Amino acid sequence: MGVDRITGEAQKITAKISAHYVDNARNLPWRMPPKLSAGGKLPDPYHVWMSEVMLQQTTVAAVIAYFQKFTQRWPTVADLAAADEADVLAAWAGLGYYARARNLHRCARYVTDELRGIFPSEESELLKLPGVGAYTAAAIAAIAFGQRAVVVDANIERLVARIFTIDTPFPTGKADIRVGMGALTPQHGAGDFAQACMDIGAGICSAKAPKCEICPVQGHCAAYVRGDQERYPVKPPKKIKPLRRARFFWIEQDEKLLLVTRPAKGMLGSMRALPDDNWAAGTDGHGQSPLDGKWRIHENIVQHSFTHFSLEVDLAVYQSEKIVINKRDNNKTKLDDALWWPIAGIEDAGLPTLYAKVVRWVVKQKMKDLI
Repeated sequence: MGVDRITGEAQKITAKISAHYVDNARNLPWRMPPKLSAGGKLPDPYHVWMSEVMLQQTTVAAVIAYFQKFTQRWPTVADLAAADEADVLAAWAGLGYYARARNLHRCARYVTDELRGIFPSEESELLKLPGVGAYTAAAIAAIAFGQRAVVVDANIERLVARIFTIDTPFPTGKADIRVGMGALTPQHGAGDFAQACMDIGAGICSAKAPKCEICPVQGHCAAYVRGDQERYPVKPPKKIKPLRRARFFWIEQDEKLLLVTRPAKGMLGSMRALPDDNWAAGTDGHGQSPLDGKWRIHENIVQHSFTHFSLEVDLAVYQSEKIVINKRDNNKTKLDDALWWPIAGIEDAGLPTLYAKVVRWVVKQKMKDLI
């Protein structure tokens, strides 16, 4: 069934998905249970906004603990706005896609300073907030404010593409899927309906081995009838990720580890990290050490995958006794903003996952007396 034949089935599909949600909604800390939202009670916009930012390209299971940590530490948008960016980034460490954390903090300040701490309810106004795109604006408008907005995330894309066998390849196919979701989205209760679709997409209509036998709209799913559910949505072939090389530098003194703060612009911006050789998404690092002295090189100790490339990391461990930190020219790793961090409390430094992997590797090697 194509998009042009959606209308006749829409009401039946919407009703069955909505009914399924009442009894099967996931219990999530940022959600309002459907029996309460049906009575007009809506969740805190601050919670909806934060959860949606955290959930971008991240699983629900990974987000729950971070959401609880953030809302306990910063209960209101004003509290988050008043926090130091370094503390927000450190609290975010391990969740990935760190631009989201910087945008989260920027947005909190904007809402607090420019909007008196009140989130706008309209999609058009929400789109003006730092870090808020089309999906997030629609989700906040629908879930937090009860507006009719068409919400389409990856789970919903998969569900709608299968129901209507939308076979236009991505990215063009996203427009057809949005039309399909628009036909299904009710005038009232759009927030609950979107979350109902998300739940079915996550728990039933999965990418591999979907549980069609328990799907509430199995009888309306054209892909199920054809028996080729896993074909949808149709995506272009995956590109081979380029492989980059980097070298990190371990400089230890008096049970403290030398860390630096990464440049504000670029990958992992403003995060604390080990000194490295200026690797980037588009280039290998230069491999030059930041200090003169004796180094022991451990090759390819960590492999890490980013969205558009993979990174292999060598580690150079400083072997000389005397540590003299001098500023370097632009062709070498700078240590201008170096700080010494107690190794015993390294978890509190909020290192990005990539650098935390290296620290764990070193700790393991030390336990074996190999470093």
